[in-house]
Amino acid sequence: MSGVVAASALFSPSTMAKENVFFKAFDGPHSTAPFSKIDNSQWEPAIDRGIELALREVDSIAGQTDDPTFENTIVALERSGADLNRVLNVFFPLLSANADDEMMKISLSASGKLSDYSTSIILNEALWNRIKNVYENKAQWAGLSAEDSMLMQKTFDSFALSGATLQGEDREKFKKISSELSELTTTFGQNVLRDVANYELILEASYLDGLPESSIQAAAESAKAKGLEGKYRFGMDQPTYMAFMKYSARPDLREKMYKLYSSRNTHGELDNREILKRIAELRLESAKLLGSKNFATQNLKRTMAGKPEAVYDLLDRLRDAYTPAAHAEMAELTAFASEVEGKPVELKPWDYSYYSNKLKAAKYSFDEEELRPYFELNNTIKGVFGLATKLYGLQFKENPDIEVYHPDVKAFDVTDENGEFVGVIYTDFFPRESKRPGAWMTGFKDQYQEADGTDSRPQVTIVMNFTKPTGDKPSLLTPYEVETFLHEFGHALHGLLASTKYASMSGTSVYRDFVELPSQFNENYLTQKEFLDGFARHYQTGEAIPQELVDRLVASSQYGAAYACLRQLAFGYLDMAFHTIEAPIEGDPTDFERKAMASVQLFEPVDGTAIAPQFSHIFSGGYASGYYSYKWAEVLDADAFEHFKEHGIFDRKTADSFKNNILTRGGTEDPAVLYRRFRGQDPTIDALLIRDGIKKVEKPSIPAQAKD
Repeated sequence: MSGVVAASALFSPSTMAKENVFFKAFDGPHSTAPFSKIDNSQWEPAIDRGIELALREVDSIAGQTDDPTFENTIVALERSGADLNRVLNVFFPLLSANADDEMMKISLSASGKLSDYSTSIILNEALWNRIKNVYENKAQWAGLSAEDSMLMQKTFDSFALSGATLQGEDREKFKKISSELSELTTTFGQNVLRDVANYELILEASYLDGLPESSIQAAAESAKAKGLEGKYRFGMDQPTYMAFMKYSARPDLREKMYKLYSSRNTHGELDNREILKRIAELRLESAKLLGSKNFATQNLKRTMAGKPEAVYDLLDRLRDAYTPAAHAEMAELTAFASEVEGKPVELKPWDYSYYSNKLKAAKYSFDEEELRPYFELNNTIKGVFGLATKLYGLQFKENPDIEVYHPDVKAFDVTDENGEFVGVIYTDFFPRESKRPGAWMTGFKDQYQEADGTDSRPQVTIVMNFTKPTGDKPSLLTPYEVETFLHEFGHALHGLLASTKYASMSGTSVYRDFVELPSQFNENYLTQKEFLDGFARHYQTGEAIPQELVDRLVASSQYGAAYACLRQLAFGYLDMAFHTIEAPIEGDPTDFERKAMASVQLFEPVDGTAIAPQFSHIFSGGYASGYYSYKWAEVLDADAFEHFKEHGIFDRKTADSFKNNILTRGGTEDPAVLYRRFRGQDPTIDALLIRDGIKKVEKPSIPAQAKD
């Protein structure tokens, strides 16, 4: 930490404004960030200055003598903190995608400052009194648009639900809880990122049975980069792990890989078990201070679900619908594995991917590796971007003048069908040690309207960890990776197409259980021949993906749906269990974890492994008591795509309705209202059950006189 302080000291008041890129407007194309001019010494001075300027603005709003109005209080607060936001909107995306140890140290220092800053605003009594005055004054609501009304409600709720009503000792206690939570959630996430690099499997050539050439080449290059010439290194990044578990013919190595991957953050200095218990305890304490019996009850008040009972109702209904099919799947898989091995097989968690891939191949002649040559990354980019062209008229053109934060990253200008500028999208596809695992969308700048009505357009980024090019072979994606690309691009479209007045309600700033609708909606196109025919071509021959491969992809898409659903439900139950506690968790949280997921577990738990210590989504990623939202949104996306299928999957009228009622509106209205406006009715789970093959659609019988 001393190095960070020393770096901060380099900037005197007379030189900071000249040297720190955050102290003036960005001068890149479309006001994009000048990444090459940013170094770690600039972060803390810029954050400190941003906090200071933002607090001055807040004090000015709270201390004014004019009567409180919607404009001078609610809107003024919404527009405050622009300098701070500009810094944080660059810092946090880079912290996930291209961080070093010093940035992680800076984030720990900054997390406490930012927590104190946020809490000081929430607990600013003069400011709260003005907000409450405006909110309770019926005359202030007169003439407000739906978006203005939502801003009023959202501002009031964010204060009321975050501690503004607390008094005396409770206010001070809430401050301390918030500060400690900020530090612990940051530490949790950093521990997950760091521990990924600590695990690897180094193998000789004789241990590679079953692995595809793409995995072997990547492992050889990874080993070479580590000075292990002639060896094969398998790290814990997601593409490497998934391919190994699916294809390695060595059960002993699959077991070893599984246990390495699943035991991360359970021991040593990066052990997250006590940290997650403390996070859960602090969240409970904060909820009780605010008058709720548990964190989920408090946190779900501004969601579509509204309360824990609604979440459990969804989880339970899906569990009951999918469990019989999941057990049938497992029985079939066990019988198949026993037949393959010529003896009875008791399946273990590290066997599922291997045998299910073989069974899928046997049933549908389907092998993801067979499809890789048709999903060359550059062609896939054109195809996925082209989806937005067909649906919404968007055009994408790489802009080499926009600076990027890593050589792997590209930046594209996005325009509409009239040539009007829509925004910037950055793409970042490959794993590296400075990037956390997984895939996500975020943004360097939100869309909003300036005070003079000027439309300030967004800058979004999609980040993934796809299979890298190896030697003379380009990056070739599996269907799963294409689906991931479609998913994150759906989030990106939500951000790019935003058309709102206020940044806090722009793009993906919606209820947590609504935010996954645009992303999961996009995934539906993976199995649509009409979509695949537009870009899926063999990278060597140029041959379009054959009809029979598309048919096999479609036929196999329902395979394992019940298992996959129960796996997602397990994460949802685990999340809700940690956030519906009404007393601190005692003992090993692994025992707590296993009880939480027991009703949807298809395998016996493996000693030494756990999910919670590496579950960044709920302990550091904003999905606390919200992981259920993936399944909630899946109900919505299946229902929405059913509507598209009724009119044509590229029907522009339907696409315009989806864009204008969902993608452009962000959080400006109740999402249930927005969805009904698009769909014409509330969603049901039927479309999801039919898509997954759980519910069969009865085909109408042919009238006797028509059979000839």
